[in-house]
Amino acid sequence: MATSMGLLLLLLLLLRQLGAGTGADTEAVVCAGTACYTAHSGKLSAAEAQNLCSQNGGNLATVKSEEEAQHVQRVLAQLLRREAALTARMGKFWIGLQREKGKCLDPSLPLKGFSWVGGGEDTPYSNWHKELRNSCISKRCVSLLLDLSQPLLPRRLPKWSEGPCGSPGSPGSNIEGFVCKFSFKGMCRPLALGGPGQVTYTTPFQTTSSSLEAVPFASAANVFCGEGDKDESQSHYFLCKEKAPDVFDWGSSGPLCVSPKYGCNFNNGGCHQDCFEGGDGSFLCGCRPGFRLLDDLVTCTSRNPCSSSPCRGGATCILGPHGKNYTCRCPQGYQLDSSQLDCVDVDECQDSPCAQECVNTPGSFRCECWVGYEPGGPGEGACQDVDECALGRSPCAQGCTNTEGSFHCSCEEGYVLAGEDGTQCQDVDECVGPGGPLCDSLCFNTQGSFRCGCLPGWVLAPNGVSCTMGPVSLGPASGTPDEEYKGEREGSTVPPAATASPTRNLEGTPKSAPTTRRPSLSSDAPVTSVPLEMLAPSGSPGLRREPSIHHTTAASGPQEPAGGGSSVATQNDDGTDGQKLLLFYILGTVVAILLLLALALGLLVYRKRRAKREEKKEKPQNAADSYSWVPERAESRAMENQYSPTPGTDC
Repeated sequence: MATSMGLLLLLLLLLRQLGAGTGADTEAVVCAGTACYTAHSGKLSAAEAQNLCSQNGGNLATVKSEEEAQHVQRVLAQLLRREAALTARMGKFWIGLQREKGKCLDPSLPLKGFSWVGGGEDTPYSNWHKELRNSCISKRCVSLLLDLSQPLLPRRLPKWSEGPCGSPGSPGSNIEGFVCKFSFKGMCRPLALGGPGQVTYTTPFQTTSSSLEAVPFASAANVFCGEGDKDESQSHYFLCKEKAPDVFDWGSSGPLCVSPKYGCNFNNGGCHQDCFEGGDGSFLCGCRPGFRLLDDLVTCTSRNPCSSSPCRGGATCILGPHGKNYTCRCPQGYQLDSSQLDCVDVDECQDSPCAQECVNTPGSFRCECWVGYEPGGPGEGACQDVDECALGRSPCAQGCTNTEGSFHCSCEEGYVLAGEDGTQCQDVDECVGPGGPLCDSLCFNTQGSFRCGCLPGWVLAPNGVSCTMGPVSLGPASGTPDEEYKGEREGSTVPPAATASPTRNLEGTPKSAPTTRRPSLSSDAPVTSVPLEMLAPSGSPGLRREPSIHHTTAASGPQEPAGGGSSVATQNDDGTDGQKLLLFYILGTVVAILLLLALALGLLVYRKRRAKREEKKEKPQNAADSYSWVPERAESRAMENQYSPTPGTDC
């Protein structure tokens, strides 16, 4: 026992050395409930501030209730009274509310998706300065925004401001400091002085103060009694200890530094409530009705255990039998924590109360429906399918099929799905499909389909795809031209069966359809026909071209044309398109031939010029190139005598 007391005294002496010379508070600190708060100035990042708090066993401060916000405001007011160097108008101080990178904003929660550094559930209290920006790509931290030019008032609590967490050397805009929080299992009351003296407290987080309203567990107290020479003063050392579960005191009895000179006149004799003086200069402490004196002979406590508000947070204190004990009770949606003094939220979603999605909220929960569902009415179930294909609601361009919780779009024949969301339909160009051309000759794409055409002199086969040679008659005519002309006028000419158009019923629909896809043919499309008198272009005797005639009946006997005139149809657009295409082919061929001829001519001229230049370069140069020989005939003429009677002689 003596050894333990010696070690304790040694510890207290060391603590005294740490607190020596501190006649006043050296740091901003406020203790209340079971926690202490310290405020510090310094332009640091949120990570650096958290590191300094954790070195002394704490974290950046939480602000989970309005009461806690008032404690933080008080400690900041102490700091601002000491820091004259803070000249900025607006200042920010880090607290322990952060949101990690990749976690997005949740507007439905009070903390908006942020969480406390020291852990804990989502709390209902918040005091945001403005609407938050939805960002998930970087870590975000919260600071308290203060107007440093105005005094801090209890009714105007600091607002929360979120922003980047800063980095070493770049803490962020207007960052002036940070607030730490240290939690303890209990607190001791401040020591009472019955005469002149001074008390200095040294906390476990290495902060010294002489004006704490509550002293945390394991703190040391240095008491100096007297007001004269230090040699005459009396020194006392105490340690805040846990006497019983949830009971903490200094282990002292009676007021400290008492003096018969002052009696009850100095600080009420150090008594908590009443001070009673004796005749010999001594005095005693007493309590009022309904209270009792504790073992320290100074402090009074209520006989009602709930009078000291032992239950924290939203818990309610309930007196036990005979008023000697109590229990704490939580509101609906909360339950007692391990200390049985505070309340924590109950996660109702663990019991799966919802049909689809459950979202836990402080003290309650709410049910939500998955995408593609909506809340149902009474008697319809919790969630019912949304009919995305309903009239005026369909997102599809053509066909829409509703499914359970979703839908899918479809397109009519000749179209395919398109668009980023697959709700639009795009026409298919059948004329350039991967399977090759669908028509034997000409192909014309239309919206959702296509149609085939033929070159002049050809007619479309009954299948609507192939082209056949126009109908002709071989051999001599069966009668004289006059008779033949007359027969044509009477409508006796009938197309050959091999090239006859498909027969149609009275309604105009074909009697049989091919198994392959047919091009679209409008009922009012013009039919190409040629006059019956037109002869074949080959000029062969007895060769005559006959037009293809689409009959509306299967009868092939002579028919009387309306008005007694010849049966002549207008030329269809297929023939016109074919003639235009043939003309384009001819013009393109001529242009290509002219370009080839011009290219060949230019190449020939270029090669001739190049050959001449090379010939001049290869021919050698000499001094005799500028001279020429005298003709041989002229030289012999000079040697003749012009006076000789006989040419060639001298006489």
